[in-house]
Amino acid sequence: MEATLYSYFRSSCSWRVRIALNLKKVKYAYKAVNLLKGEQLGDDFLNVNPMGELPALEIDGHTLTQSLPIIEYLDETRPENPLLPRDDPFKRAEVRRLSQIIASGIQPVQNLRVLKKHGLEHKVEWGQWVINNGFKALERELKKTAGKYSFGDTVTMVDLCLVPQVFNAERFKVDMSQYPTIQRVAAALGELPEFEAAMPTKQPDCPEELRLDASK
Repeated sequence: MEATLYSYFRSSCSWRVRIALNLKKVKYAYKAVNLLKGEQLGDDFLNVNPMGELPALEIDGHTLTQSLPIIEYLDETRPENPLLPRDDPFKRAEVRRLSQIIASGIQPVQNLRVLKKHGLEHKVEWGQWVINNGFKALERELKKTAGKYSFGDTVTMVDLCLVPQVFNAERFKVDMSQYPTIQRVAAALGELPEFEAAMPTKQPDCPEELRLDASK
């Protein structure tokens, strides 16, 4: 194996990196860290990432954390299937900006840590508010930038962020009919085998009952 990925099947940030590893054709060992059981806060994992957050990737003699820097590292060291435009610094900045709308502006505000602090009894209401607030902005942006995918007709880092966030939106019962561009792009990405293989239900730590539900 080229790498070891510390992951949780339903972690959005881990999911982004799983897609990137698939696109870059990197073979990796999967090391499950159960967020619901608090395994990310145990000494074993804190020795890997003192922030107690997923993902972490051991590769090329390094331990990397934070999903977008991991993706950029993979993109720079493994140029096949580039995830940021090579030809134009402005286009690269745009891909990073759109990625951060999700990675900084939406997902961290509706993740498990925030939901627990805010009160799990309000999690659906809170999650819907956060996601709708971000998706309204993202839909406007993607109407300007999208081709087949989020930024033109090739897969970019934005797409790796988009698919897990759409999954979260569906979990929180967000009305996705408000976001036709996001829906269309996510559906197109879902047909790619690298994205399919990264789905939560395809991961070794996914509970069997969720696999069965997904197959119905």
